[in-house]
Amino acid sequence: MADVLNGGPPRPVTDQTVAELVQRASEQITTLVRDEIALAKAELTEKGKHAGKGVGLFGGGGVLALYGLGALIATLIIVLDLMMPLWAAALIVTVVLFAVAGVLALLGKKQVTQAVPPQPEAAVRSVKADVDEVKHAVRDRSRA
Repeated sequence: MADVLNGGPPRPVTDQTVAELVQRASEQITTLVRDEIALAKAELTEKGKHAGKGVGLFGGGGVLALYGLGALIATLIIVLDLMMPLWAAALIVTVVLFAVAGVLALLGKKQVTQAVPPQPEAAVRSVKADVDEVKHAVRDRSRA
């Protein structure tokens, strides 16, 4: 055990005491857990960025839809009041605003879809693989 604590080269597993093996396992598990948490944080950060972009694009689409509604109301007023070609220009502006709002909403939906589900899938798969590996190693070790 002194070799492990002093930083010397580790002895073969068959020559190590149970205490040394438990200590090594504890250190390795700690390192593994820290690495898995770091992976989960990185994955959630990426998904959060996609969700933020999606919400922003949805908001932009909603604002433009509101402007489109205002333009549509102005168009109806002009059509009913003047019955002149001015209404055609207002109608064209309304259609363009709604088209842009639709495009932004679709882009926002795509960004939000990329962020769902909010769980770190790669980290979960990695932890499951690690647990399976430890189970197999313990099972193999107990048979030997």
